[in-house]
This record gives sequence, C-alpha cells and structure tokens, in this order.
Amino acid sequence: MIIRKANKEDISSLLTIYNHAIEHTTATFDMEKQTIEQRIQWFSKYGGRYPLLVAEHDGRVAGYSCLSAYRDKPAYQWTCELSVYVDPANQGKGFGKALMGAILREAKILGYHAVISGITAGNDASIKLHEQFHFSFIGSFKEVGYKFESWQDVWFYQLIL
Repeated sequence: MIIRKANKEDISSLLTIYNHAIEHTTATFDMEKQTIEQRIQWFSKYGGRYPLLVAEHDGRVAGYSCLSAYRDKPAYQWTCELSVYVDPANQGKGFGKALMGAILREAKILGYHAVISGITAGNDASIKLHEQFHFSFIGSFKEVGYKFESWQDVWFYQLIL
C-alpha cells in the first residue's frame, strides 16, 4: 500500500469511489451521482492547507482522505473537517486506518488545532475508525438529512491535536 498526494490522473477513480457512496450509503448526503466535470471542480479545491491523499494498491486507488475548511469565518482557520472514503472492494483491509493516520499527520504539520468529522448515525465502521484515533463524540444533529426514504442523524466527532 502506498499513501500519496492525489493527482489529476486519480480523478476518475475518486469519482467512482464517491459515486458508489452516493448510490449505496448515507456516508454522503449527495443524492445524484456526480459527473467527471463536478469531480474536477471538487479536486481543484485541494492542495496547500487542504490536502487530498490516496491509498494506492496494485497500481489502483483503493481510497482517499482529505481535509476541508470547517467554516469560512477567519476564527475557524485552525479547525478542519476530515473525510475518508474507501472503495467497497477494499474495505476492512486497513486502507481507512492508513488514510486516517496519514491525513492526521498532515493536519498536525499544517498546524491545525481541531479536526471535525460528521458521521451519519449507523456508520459503525467509521465510528470505530475515529475512536481508534482518539476522536471524541461531541454531539449529534437529529434528522438533518433525508436519504433512502429515511431521516438521518449526523454524529460529530472531534480530535484536538
């Protein structure tokens, strides 16, 4: 397994992984599959203070992690939001853990103070992963998303670096 910074050649794989999450999970509240153009625009937001990493296995992208702005106001500049997505064929094989460790190291290097993750209730694998890295449950928003004919709660986890 290789963890590295994402490049433009990865966009198609990143799109495939994300579109699977849209169609089959509540990990994202996007409802419609994205196009390559949308993913190119999304990709352009990363770099510098907002790294985007991929896990590569046998020459293929197995998953990705990224840091995004938590909120736009200047006082939030030392807080970021973390996302991790793993291709379903590679889940349960340590890719999520490797990506989480790598992106948290990047967060420390970049001088972030707090890392936030919003996890849809019921995503036990993500909750377990965050707890392994000492994230703390800080609260939930009840029924803030409606997907798959059901109201979804979002649980928030935080790590103070």
